[in-house]
Amino acid sequence: MKAAKVMKNNKDIETAASVIKREIEGLQALSSAIDENFSKAVDIIFSLKGRVIVSGMGKSGHIARKIAATLASTGTPALFVHPGEASHGDLGMITEEDALILLSNSGETVELNDIINYAKRFHIPLIGIVRRNTSTLVDASDIAFVLPEIAEASPVNAPTTSTTMMLAWGDALAMAVLERRGFDHEDFHVFHPGGKLGSQLVKIKQLMKSGEDLPLVKESDLMSNALIIMTEKSLGCAAVVDSKNIPIGVITDGDLRRHMGDDLISLKVKDVMTKNPITISEESLASEALALMNEKSITSLCVISKKELSGIIHIHDILRAGVS
Repeated sequence: MKAAKVMKNNKDIETAASVIKREIEGLQALSSAIDENFSKAVDIIFSLKGRVIVSGMGKSGHIARKIAATLASTGTPALFVHPGEASHGDLGMITEEDALILLSNSGETVELNDIINYAKRFHIPLIGIVRRNTSTLVDASDIAFVLPEIAEASPVNAPTTSTTMMLAWGDALAMAVLERRGFDHEDFHVFHPGGKLGSQLVKIKQLMKSGEDLPLVKESDLMSNALIIMTEKSLGCAAVVDSKNIPIGVITDGDLRRHMGDDLISLKVKDVMTKNPITISEESLASEALALMNEKSITSLCVISKKELSGIIHIHDILRAGVS
C-alpha cells in the first residue's frame, strides 16, 4: 500500500509540473507575440470617454470578469457583460463611447454574435482575444490578438494554457494603460480603501495627531509645564519646537525615567529633551513610519511638512489602522 501511495503521489507531482511547464511555455510565447497591435489596443483604452466592456462565455467569461476587475481597480472604468444576458437587454449597458474586449477560444462563440453585431452597428471599437487565426471574431474585430499556438496543458484539451495567456494579456493591458495614465499609489488607494491592501497605502497625514491634539513645548519651558501638557494630550511624548515651529527635540517616557532623580519638575525642557528628533514627511506611507519606528525602537515620530511640525504619529495609531 505504501509503495502504491508513493507512486500515486509521484504521478500527481509529475502532472502538476507538466501543466505548469506547458503554461509557462504559453506565457513565454505570448511575451514574444506582443506587437504593435497591443499598443493600438492601449491607444483605444487610454483615449476612451466611456468604459471598457469585457465579455466572454464559459472559461473565457471567467477570465473576462477578472480583466474587467483589474482594469477598474487600476483607474480604467470597466465592467463585465454576460453574453447570454446581453441579448436580453444588457446590450443597453454598452454605449457608443465604450470599447469592447471579447474573449473566445474558438472565435465562434455563438453567444457573442449579438454583441459583435451591436458593436458593428454603432461603430464601437472591438478588440478580440482569440485562439484561432481564422474565425468570426477575428474577422469582426478592429484589433484581433490571436494567441500563440501552444497546446492546452490538458489531455482532453480543456482550456488551461489558453486561459492563462488570456489572463496575462489582460494584466499586461491594464498595466500598460496604468503606466500611460501615470496612475500611482495614491490613486490606487482611492479604489482600495478597505482590507489589507488599502491599509498598506494609508498616508501618515491620515492617521497623525495634529492641531489642538499636539503636545507642544518650548526648550525654555519648565518640565513642570511639559508634564502637564504630556498628561493632557496622552501621547506619551511632547514635541519641542522653535519659534518657526521646527522640531528641535522630543521628550519621551524614556527621557523622563532617565531624569527622575534630578528634581525633574524644576528642570528646563532643554535639559531633558532628546535633541534632533527623528522626523518623517506627512506624505509618507504609514507602513514607512512603522518600519522606521521598528528600526529605531521608538513608538512615535514627529511629522513634518516643509520642515515644520505638522503632527505626531504614534505606533498605536498605525496598528489600529491595520498597518503591519
